[in-house]
Amino acid sequence: MVVGPYLRRGPGKGSARAEDSERSPAARLDEAVGLARAIDLEVVEAGIAPLASIRPATFLGKGKVEEIAGLTKSLDIELVVMDCALSPVQQRNLERAWSAKVLDRTGLILEIFGRRARTREGTLQVEHAHLTYQKSRLVRSWTHLERQRGGFGFLGGPGETQLEADRRMIEERLAKIERELEGVKKTRKLHRDSRKRVPYPIAALVGYTNAGKSTLFNRLTHATVLQADMLFATLDPTLRAITLPHGGKAILSDTVGFISELPTMLVAAFRATLEEVIEADVILHVRDATHPDTAAQAHDVEEVLRALDIDPDDHGRLIEVWNKVDRLDAEARQQLENVAERRPADERPVLVSALTGQGLDRLLEAIEAHLAQTRIVLDLVVDSADGAGVSWLHRHAEVMGTTLREDGQLAMTVRADPANAERIRGKFIAPTLR
Repeated sequence: MVVGPYLRRGPGKGSARAEDSERSPAARLDEAVGLARAIDLEVVEAGIAPLASIRPATFLGKGKVEEIAGLTKSLDIELVVMDCALSPVQQRNLERAWSAKVLDRTGLILEIFGRRARTREGTLQVEHAHLTYQKSRLVRSWTHLERQRGGFGFLGGPGETQLEADRRMIEERLAKIERELEGVKKTRKLHRDSRKRVPYPIAALVGYTNAGKSTLFNRLTHATVLQADMLFATLDPTLRAITLPHGGKAILSDTVGFISELPTMLVAAFRATLEEVIEADVILHVRDATHPDTAAQAHDVEEVLRALDIDPDDHGRLIEVWNKVDRLDAEARQQLENVAERRPADERPVLVSALTGQGLDRLLEAIEAHLAQTRIVLDLVVDSADGAGVSWLHRHAEVMGTTLREDGQLAMTVRADPANAERIRGKFIAPTLR
């Protein structure tokens, strides 16, 4: 069973998830059901539980607790998912009242991530988040953990409680994982440093889960990353090269999808992965333009970006991509295009269909234009017999034009990032900054 315990809206009232106030309770419940089905749970019942206020002991009121207890018994329900954050005491009290396992939103998202992790890095990050969550659950959550173990010595002594022993074991395991994750961060940094030596600019895909990032990634890179109509289909990051309209290369990075109330321990644990976004030259914010809650989803993504110290209003770095326009009829698509056109030029989104490929040419042009803002254009004169030098330029810069001069020399116009521009100036004769 999935229960949506949402505060009734009214003057001066928020919601149980304040930042989700734009969403309707029905839309929020649908998302919670989708999360449950993402780990193959059979949802036999789902409903909204309107709240006047949150009860410290059970979150829900007494009458609603009893009503759900009757449903769990009659429908033989083994697991109740509460679409909210429960305290350990609330979770324990509800499990006693309903004689069923209770999982809150944070626990459910952690379960999904645990299923999706494939690489060693992903597994470590998920385990770190799980242990951080479980550590908080030990506090007055399970009374059997308060039994004491015998101490050492002739008289025994009070010993250490099972609660303390379990907390110590979790802290030791967390410390070990953190050391291993430091190794992951160093490895990722080495990879980034090696890419900078080439260097290729990085474009990172971010967006709400199920916005179509992986489908877009596959379409642009001809890769075969898992794409499915499910929440959090992609967990481990993938990087592939793409070719820009003028022949330049860039690295495209597909990252984990975001969601409202993404647990803070997940943001912390996945920081090593999300550093690909932090270090990116261009960030593509992929939105499902057909989703009724697309504005609220965009707000949630922006909040996660802010948690990563990325300014979502930095339009010199961020491109909005409105995806799934193939689902719209001609009239709705025209309306969406009109909305996009009314935006300032630097904030204008790119309308695409990752499924059909519509609009991808414009997207690649937008990526190239954003990268060009931070790149330097150089006019060079290169000996036409210097094949190795010409080849080097093609590998390390974007060659925008080549002309054979009357004296047999090659006039080349190239564009490069500041670091590579210095190398080009040092390697070739008299480069002139345009």
